[in-house]
Amino acid sequence: MRQTDFLVIGSGIAGLTYALKVANQFPEKKVLVMTKASADETNTKYAQGGIAVVNDLENDSFAKHIEDTLIAGDGLCNEKVVEIVVKEGPERVQEIIDWGAKFDKEEDGDYKRGKEGGHSEFRILHHKDVTGKEMERALIDAVNRQANIEFIKHCFVVDIITQHHLGYLVNKATPDVECYGVYVLNLETNKIEKILAKITLLATGGNGQVYRTTTNPSIATGDGVAMVYRAKGRVENMEFIQFHPTALYEPSVRGHAFLITEAVRGDGGILRNLNGEAFMEKYDERKDLAPRDIVARAIDSEMKRTGTEHVWLDCRHFTKEKFTEHFPNIYEKCLSIGIDITKNMIPVAPAAHYSCGGIKTDEWGRSSIRNLYACGECASTGLHGANRLASNSLLEAMVFAHRCFIDATEKIGLTSFNTNIPDWNAKGTTEPKEMILITQSLKELQQVMSDYVGIVRNNVRLQRAMRRLDLLWEETEQLYESSSLSPQLLQLRNMITVGYLIVKGASFRKESRGLHFNTDYPGNSNLIQNIVL
Repeated sequence: MRQTDFLVIGSGIAGLTYALKVANQFPEKKVLVMTKASADETNTKYAQGGIAVVNDLENDSFAKHIEDTLIAGDGLCNEKVVEIVVKEGPERVQEIIDWGAKFDKEEDGDYKRGKEGGHSEFRILHHKDVTGKEMERALIDAVNRQANIEFIKHCFVVDIITQHHLGYLVNKATPDVECYGVYVLNLETNKIEKILAKITLLATGGNGQVYRTTTNPSIATGDGVAMVYRAKGRVENMEFIQFHPTALYEPSVRGHAFLITEAVRGDGGILRNLNGEAFMEKYDERKDLAPRDIVARAIDSEMKRTGTEHVWLDCRHFTKEKFTEHFPNIYEKCLSIGIDITKNMIPVAPAAHYSCGGIKTDEWGRSSIRNLYACGECASTGLHGANRLASNSLLEAMVFAHRCFIDATEKIGLTSFNTNIPDWNAKGTTEPKEMILITQSLKELQQVMSDYVGIVRNNVRLQRAMRRLDLLWEETEQLYESSSLSPQLLQLRNMITVGYLIVKGASFRKESRGLHFNTDYPGNSNLIQNIVL
């Protein structure tokens, strides 16, 4: 058994920002950061475009950023939270700059600012086309300089410990469900250990791996959301899965797709269909810079109309110098598969990218479970509503990491360890005889979600998806009860839970709004509020 004052699960921008702040505030207390892979293998690392922030008040304003966010969110944003994030954002961005993050600058020393879909002004700070990687680097360097932060890598969290593990009946109606820590699978010893914590933060990222093709890395399996749901915490708006319009189309690649950042269209890239026609003007007056939900559906429509698996992103009018200055990583990737962007158009197709729903939190990052916070992509703060505005995610993560820190600072002195937690009981379990039982179920899950619960949905597809997920859940739970645990089995179990929550939320929403488009309910005139599961 291990004890820590602050437990942080996840090492992306949300988790590390919070860890740095509590460690600096309480140098005498222990801060433990856990990750199931290496320290920098996070969704943050793969964020290309940049971070949206108003730090040029001569040409931009908080009011404009707030309005852009509300429009993108299609009526479901929490306006108070939007104002908080936009107005507190500049201070948070300055903090990560002070920690060492470098954003591209003009010759006069001012920051270069990009423009992306849904934004009315140029406000996206970036570091080439690897902004997330640069921010993650700066954070890890800062964490490594902090003596009271300990990293545990290659540890898989199995479950949140609550009163349930003390023998009490816990359900959605139970008042004051408390988090005492977590059970974890130590991948080096293959043993289940318990880690007790006074305060726990979930910063476990997204769930893109639920789909067959995603811009997310392999670690994005929705673990935090699934654990909170099992612990009877509140989860909301899971039906709003954002598909990034422009992932690089590679026929032989399944799983992690290479992202072509929206900033390419912000700099003048043009979407064209199979016949070479610029089609976005048919769908929205903002053309290629419409919000992501509109662009993704437009591409999906063109692909179905022409019977193709991709459309084209035309950057041939860019000079090589201009493109490589801002997008060197994309240029090299395209060149590596035989695409010279000055001569060839880039084949692109939508891919699962971001979950706008998640663990329901208040404006201080508190979940419905006491002493358990959530921030970053795994959380539903109310900022994004039905569709996330481009480059708002990194900003949200930093603002809410700070707010979780502020609230946890007030609580840490009032919280104590519960040392009566039983050890994990693995009696009666054996090593699984066939890994294909896990790998095939994962393929089935991803197929079902991609075919039935993608960009466009309908009631029949959702009903089919639910029936198939019910069977997958039943088979996987039997395997979970009888087998010794492995990361593959735990991730499958979590992804099936997340898939169920997405389908359940989509089934409840009898309208089309933002990222959820149901052909049986094409209008959104009757606003359905947040769907809490």
